[in-house]
Amino acid sequence: MTGRQLAIENAKIGYKNFTGVEGKYNKEGERNFAVFLDDELTASLEQDGWNVKYPKDREFEPGEEDFRQPYLQVGVGFKSFPPKVVIVAGESTTVIGEEEISMLDWATILNVDLVLRPYTWTVNGKSGVKAYLKAIYVTIEVDQFRDKYGV
Repeated sequence: MTGRQLAIENAKIGYKNFTGVEGKYNKEGERNFAVFLDDELTASLEQDGWNVKYPKDREFEPGEEDFRQPYLQVGVGFKSFPPKVVIVAGESTTVIGEEEISMLDWATILNVDLVLRPYTWTVNGKSGVKAYLKAIYVTIEVDQFRDKYGV
């Protein structure tokens, strides 16, 4: 198992649930998202015991992107170790907290750099490493009037 943190630049994220909405694969209040992995990183993380997941095969609609890449499910918790969440919008950089993080569910994201912290778990003789968000820097798209109105 590993104790090393994982930093990923230009990360591709999906399955966003920063709000913590209950769903088919999510309990109410559990904030999370997926970070997609390349083959080299996948092999390294699996060797270290991280909980790498593989999407199930399914039919894709015309024009729908095929996200069958391996990924890490990343927990976003604010109780014990709250993550640093930084939004970059144009020339503005803002640190946000638990109350504002849900905006990432609907924002148009241009770039993500993040740091994950490992949590080693053991249950019923099985063990692994779950990924939790330590820091995330999200560049979002801004409209043409943002600078004009200063918001």
